[in-house]
Amino acid sequence: MDFLSPDTVMDISNIRAALIRMEDTIVFNLIERAKFPRQPSSYETGGISIPNFDGSFVDWILREEEIVHAKVRRYQSPDEVPFFPDDLPEPILPAISYPPVLFPHPNNLNANDRIKAFYVNDIVPSICPDGEQKENLGSSSLCDVECLRSLSRRIHFGRFVAESKFRMERAQMTALIKAKDTAGLEAAITNSAVEKQVLARLKKKAETYGIDPNLMASASDKKVNADAVVAMYENWVIPLTKEVEVEYLLHRLDQQD
Repeated sequence: MDFLSPDTVMDISNIRAALIRMEDTIVFNLIERAKFPRQPSSYETGGISIPNFDGSFVDWILREEEIVHAKVRRYQSPDEVPFFPDDLPEPILPAISYPPVLFPHPNNLNANDRIKAFYVNDIVPSICPDGEQKENLGSSSLCDVECLRSLSRRIHFGRFVAESKFRMERAQMTALIKAKDTAGLEAAITNSAVEKQVLARLKKKAETYGIDPNLMASASDKKVNADAVVAMYENWVIPLTKEVEVEYLLHRLDQQD
């Protein structure tokens, strides 16, 4: 996605292509995480003692990585939303002057707390066996960070979907926004046929990527629970993406004449 070319960014076909590629990243990240047990201590504040940090081990890794990535201007890109926005340093690389592609949201729309909650409480238990492996706490937590980051990017990409749909259906969207009709906005952005295609494609990907193609796969050979991956999208990723889209649209007319 070339954020220096706003017209290509707002092309709905380009957005859909980007979302499809993100599915691959998410599935592969979940396969890597599923190699390890749940590791509940890595998500608990104080579960692993960290000097001068009040949070979980996964939080600490996320924050430390974001500090480094911020220095190379990762979070200046319009498609990136950090988990710890208040802790980021200024980049050491020169700033890039991105043309505006999204309307500024007054609350810096950020769903990462909700993403982390459903990931820890629902997704990890559905793909990982119970238990702890102290020797693999670092490895599993690094997988968690990759999963969280890819889910965050996918869900927050709903802002681009919302902006594209607003531009295509400006009159209808404007009326719904002015009426603060959240149900109407959700209905307007929902395409049930596309959602069914996404879930079917995701199941096939999880089943295909999760086995050795040279082996006759049995249930024990599968590297990730494909049904759990589909349920994650159906119950969390798609609904939360819609929440992000609606939140974005509700403020789309702010400060406009």
